[in-house]
Amino acid sequence: MSYSVLKSGTDIRGVASPLGGREVNLTPEAVYDITAAFAVWYINKYEKDPSELRVSVGHDSRITGEAIAGKVKAALTDAGITVLDCGLASTPAMFMTTVDLKSDAAVQITASHHPFDRNGLKFFTPEGGLDSPDISEITALADNGETVVNDRKGEVIPTDYMTLYAARLRKLICDSVGKTEEEQPLKGYKIIVDAGNGAGGFYAGEVLARLGADITGSQFLEPDGMFPNHIPNPENEEAMKSICSAVKKNGADLGIIFDTDVDRAGCVGADGEEINRNRLIALAAYMVSQGKKGVTVVTDSVTSDGLKEYIENTLGGVHYRYRRGYKNVINKAQELCREGTDCPLAIETSGHAALRENYFLDDGAYLVTKIVIELARGNDIEKILAPLKMPAEEREIRFNILVPDFKEYGERVIKELEAYAALKPEYKIAVDNREGIRVSTPHGFFLLRLSVHDPVMPMNFESNVKGGIKRDMEDLKEIFSRFDGLDTSPLNA
Repeated sequence: MSYSVLKSGTDIRGVASPLGGREVNLTPEAVYDITAAFAVWYINKYEKDPSELRVSVGHDSRITGEAIAGKVKAALTDAGITVLDCGLASTPAMFMTTVDLKSDAAVQITASHHPFDRNGLKFFTPEGGLDSPDISEITALADNGETVVNDRKGEVIPTDYMTLYAARLRKLICDSVGKTEEEQPLKGYKIIVDAGNGAGGFYAGEVLARLGADITGSQFLEPDGMFPNHIPNPENEEAMKSICSAVKKNGADLGIIFDTDVDRAGCVGADGEEINRNRLIALAAYMVSQGKKGVTVVTDSVTSDGLKEYIENTLGGVHYRYRRGYKNVINKAQELCREGTDCPLAIETSGHAALRENYFLDDGAYLVTKIVIELARGNDIEKILAPLKMPAEEREIRFNILVPDFKEYGERVIKELEAYAALKPEYKIAVDNREGIRVSTPHGFFLLRLSVHDPVMPMNFESNVKGGIKRDMEDLKEIFSRFDGLDTSPLNA
């Protein structure tokens, strides 16, 4: 097996446990070989002696986390590298070890919100998370059996970084509201946390409660890699219903929900309504704008028309829609900054949010800390979001491409749909779209794009009136009937 099959965008991911009934491909040998290859890649790139290197290693709550961490540490110490063993940790915290602990690199063991039997590796340098081409280089090195030969074995140093990371978040709140920890800046607020049994449980006790918040009603804070209560994913309907219900039941001022490794988050307002997807982006855009006009916010392509209107008309900013994929969004924001554009925020509808002030790190705990600060300042979050127009309906369908050269075929479909839309007076093709084709209709919009890695074409619909999506889908059957290489059955669902 080539290790390239374990590459998933900017991460390594695979099946790590047989308990889910799947064949294990993220084997102990694979973990060791890929980590050893990462050491080779790093030393070649940065021209450093392995004996000078310190690499932080952490893992989320998955059942295979500690075992995989053992193999990661073994590969690094065999190369002569010192390991800072951070144990249970969030993914953003592992990057922050390169800032606070001056680690040369960091490895986080996580598979985000994927099922309990999956796991993976995520690599960081002080420049940020590795990109897709870097992962391809590392898997190629692993396939070739590349390792660092070193007679000196590195040591493993137990390191409690999460305590320092939580203190950093507490300081951010205190400094922002002008109070000390002893003055309890969150006293009088009830804020509950749903960690989904992932790595985010620390936030309730070590951040909120320490600053005086009432966290009664917080749930699923204990790490449990089987995720017995719900999928730890702010995009999951069951998970969001659970935190919404907890907010209403406990009369909380704010509810917070994290994904497994805390690089994503969602919220629930005191009214029990989700602050997720477009509403979360709107709130984040408000926080980085702070009354300043002309601020650019980079998002992925499927954001709503109402969000664009909110950013540009209500906030006086610029909405830059880009391709899906949190790393794509972050990279674009960094590029715009280098070109001189004032771009303090990159955020995807999935909940990945990266702020310039925080190293463009997608950190769910940092984002919700900024929201908690708004609450502590006495700002009404529901009032902030009131001007945001929400669609009456949203839906995503996915067309499977049935021909071998799926990329070429998918691009052809997009071109033909664009030509078709240009001839229909009731359609308006978006000129600011940078992925696939986005078309405004009398009811809302649709967006058709091609998946980067899979023979799939996702199509997103939004309507401002009930029943509008069904009518738009009916109108599209004519053009889609021409595509024999596409499974168009989702249009009939």
